[in-house]
Amino acid sequence: MFSLTETDLRAKILGCGDGPASFNSELTRQDGHVTSVDPIYRFSAEEIGVRIDKTYPMVMEQTRSNKDEFVWNNIHSVEELGQVRMAAMRRFLDDYSTANDRYINAELPILPFEEKSFEIALSSHFLFLYSELLSYDFHLQSIKELCRVAKETRIFPLLELGAKKSRHLDRAVNELKKSGYQCSIEKVDYEFQKGGNEMLIVKLSNK
Repeated sequence: MFSLTETDLRAKILGCGDGPASFNSELTRQDGHVTSVDPIYRFSAEEIGVRIDKTYPMVMEQTRSNKDEFVWNNIHSVEELGQVRMAAMRRFLDDYSTANDRYINAELPILPFEEKSFEIALSSHFLFLYSELLSYDFHLQSIKELCRVAKETRIFPLLELGAKKSRHLDRAVNELKKSGYQCSIEKVDYEFQKGGNEMLIVKLSNK
């Protein structure tokens, strides 16, 4: 979903809003360098595991109710999706319980890192996806903060819930460009939400 090359995967990466995902664990096993931030990391592995088990049926039911919004090519059913995601979350829990230094309790729009601490910042299924709940100002401040701590920021997808273009996207891109940021929207090979096959890349010019 981020079109990461082999060179990208060797970079120092920040994952923002990572939640119980297995990217950190899997890339670390390949000698990658990933720091994940999410407010959920204030909880223990056991507490997160309980939360996953409690919310899993509700998440699956919501997905089943909205299944027409998704592309079922690589994953063929809601049940298979549940199995894949639960396996990834279990890998996360195994890693999280022994490697808390790579998982930081923090959240946008303010991050506890020095300027340009990372080469790439990734935000998956958070910014823009929850545009109905998170304001335009929150999005703009968050993107600028990611650009403060990383040389390059990539955000995916550019849709909000309901598989429609984020109401904040155009305004945010225009304002960022006016403020001296380089912005580009690029297609990626990954598509699960229908039409959700684009990411936004943002860099601060001349930095």
